[in-house]
Amino acid sequence: MFKENLEKIKAFVFDVDGVLSSVCIPLHPNGEPMRMVNIKDGYAMQYAVKMGYPIAIITGGKTEAVRKRFEGLGVQYIYMASSHKMDDFEDFLKKSQLNPEDIMYMGDDIPDFQVMKRCGFPCCPMDAAPEIKRISCYISPYEGGKGCGRDVIEQVLKAQGKWMNETEAFGW
Repeated sequence: MFKENLEKIKAFVFDVDGVLSSVCIPLHPNGEPMRMVNIKDGYAMQYAVKMGYPIAIITGGKTEAVRKRFEGLGVQYIYMASSHKMDDFEDFLKKSQLNPEDIMYMGDDIPDFQVMKRCGFPCCPMDAAPEIKRISCYISPYEGGKGCGRDVIEQVLKAQGKWMNETEAFGW
């Protein structure tokens, strides 16, 4: 059943803090949070974009570094300073012309809860909040910022026979 669910995924949506960056965030002297991201998450994201998957970022964060990072990976839908993630998720569905059941969403904390209840395949990193783990179809064995994004993208692409595509896999 798990593989069958992965075969239906058409797009990925990710939270940033606690998912694509670690939970502990050092603060820059100017007050902005500085995030550590995982290079393997980045590789998988840009590869999924090359393979035709829409990817969205929905984050409460609002630093320009986050926007630059994900734009550089080819992420087309970037929602920053998201105070109500469901609104941005609905906007993504409208713009991408997808249905909620087509979407894998990875979140880690209470602000992600409503979207995770609405999407087709909710998942989370291993260090997610207990409430999020309870509603997840899959809990990655990786912590936020330590490869959980790569984990889920790779599993979906493998299930759909698109991982290690000879023309796209070997470059950035």
